[in-house]
Amino acid sequence: MKEKLSIIKIGGNIIEDETSLNAFLKLFSNLEGKKILVHGGGKRATHVASKLGIQSQMVNGRRITDAKTLEVITMVYGGLVNKNVVAKLQALNIDAIGLTGADINSIQSVKRPVKDVDFGFVGDVEKVAHKSIDKLIQADFTPVFCAITHDGKGQLLNTNADTITSQVAIGMSKLYETSIYYCFELNGVLEDINDKNSVVKHIDTNLYKDLLEKGIIADGMLPKLENCFAALNNGVSAINMGNTEMLTQENDNFTKITL
Repeated sequence: MKEKLSIIKIGGNIIEDETSLNAFLKLFSNLEGKKILVHGGGKRATHVASKLGIQSQMVNGRRITDAKTLEVITMVYGGLVNKNVVAKLQALNIDAIGLTGADINSIQSVKRPVKDVDFGFVGDVEKVAHKSIDKLIQADFTPVFCAITHDGKGQLLNTNADTITSQVAIGMSKLYETSIYYCFELNGVLEDINDKNSVVKHIDTNLYKDLLEKGIIADGMLPKLENCFAALNNGVSAINMGNTEMLTQENDNFTKITL
């Protein structure tokens, strides 16, 4: 019987709001068992870039990462946001360690090939060093990953935090029974986007196909769910989507995704 490992990803809206971040980190610190935290910070990076006179370019909701933008992302994700989160966790008696994918060669990526769009210094994950990450976990450290990986040749790469979460979970599933928690502002996958209480509480493969056909899963939720089923098909046990309250045992109003 494998030991359980929870991998939690928080989005930019939580990071941006001090009250929301503090509330989340309290819930995270109370979560029992071994755990990993993954965060982005895109909104903060856009704000800092603007202050420095660097314009942020987006295509279909994805950031174009040129050399100057990569510098800002490294400063914001790997420095400002990551160390702020780590410091707050230390205050809650969680022995956290902040990481990029370059640290202990934990997450290696390849620069995204240019097709219709040149995304610049953006990485697609190729390899997760699950044994190295586990050494930290076994030493009772809680890894806190920001959305930066590397190519193994000295180049840092901006990498989607949702993807890092699923790829780390897949890697760690070789050693643990892994569950993912995607925390965002909605209560979960909604049957009606205009009704925040219309949560679809359990989605399996069959219901997923049905929701796709009905157009209920569409737009930004489409790649998220594709990512989820890819993870489930590669060893992850369960995936949960909803607001941060799903980390409490009292709340069952979120979406659980299984095969």
